[in-house]
Amino acid sequence: MKSHRHWLGIIALLVTSRAFALQVFACEPEWAALAQELGAERVAVFSATTALQDPHRIEARPSLIAKLRQADLLICTGADLEAGWLPMLLRKAANMRVQPGRPGHFLAAGQVTLKDVPARLDRADGDVHAAGNPHIQTDPRNIARVAAALAARLAEVDPAGAAVYAQRQAAFARDWDVALRRWEAQAAPLRGVPVVVQHKSWVYLLDWLGLVEVAALEPRPGVPPSSGHLAAVLATLRAQPARLVLHAAYQDARSSDWLVQQTGIVAVELPFTVGGSAGAQDLQGLFDDTLARLLGALQ
Repeated sequence: MKSHRHWLGIIALLVTSRAFALQVFACEPEWAALAQELGAERVAVFSATTALQDPHRIEARPSLIAKLRQADLLICTGADLEAGWLPMLLRKAANMRVQPGRPGHFLAAGQVTLKDVPARLDRADGDVHAAGNPHIQTDPRNIARVAAALAARLAEVDPAGAAVYAQRQAAFARDWDVALRRWEAQAAPLRGVPVVVQHKSWVYLLDWLGLVEVAALEPRPGVPPSSGHLAAVLATLRAQPARLVLHAAYQDARSSDWLVQQTGIVAVELPFTVGGSAGAQDLQGLFDDTLARLLGALQ
């Protein structure tokens, strides 16, 4: 009987701990991974997208609505990255905890200085984001800034776990700083290397590593290249040769492959986010693998 009560107590504890785990809805895998790093067993994290999906174009499926309806905290990139699907999810989920302006609504892009803020807005310019380029997760320095802000928000939404979040954020910051110094030492050969990008996904990565963009295969963000634009890219590369062409794991690589055939420069598929390659299964792995692929391509 005593043993029976003992096991009933353990089961009740497990059920209670699961019931009171903070329900986190992350729009992208990088923020799901970061929330898990900072929250550990206090959070139950769901990622709405995978590394092999274009985060601009996601269907507001009933399963996502149901998940958002249960969430205590929403973590998205913002800067209009999810403009095509998140507003509908928020409206249909009707969860006041995660609506804009509430503590449960957290946007990572609001924690960093955005690049490529447009001087004008015109649909003819393609998928231009009014607030600036949203792909902030490709620079690990931005990850550190978001982590500090996210830990504070987790503590606001879940005050009972404030000490846990603060402790885990401090440990994350220490480990991340060590990794950052290691990555920057490894990346020294990349500084000044000219590259072509398939989509304007890499502005933060290029800034961090000192890579130099000489051409983009998309004439405007989200607009497939025409034959005339590709001819112009080739003319640019004759005057200013590039060594690499970069595309994300989720992108159709046909235009990159075409450029390789025409020029012989090396195409590099980068994971872009957590889960984008076998080596990028967590946040540190994301940058370990990104650098390994870039440095390997130079050889």
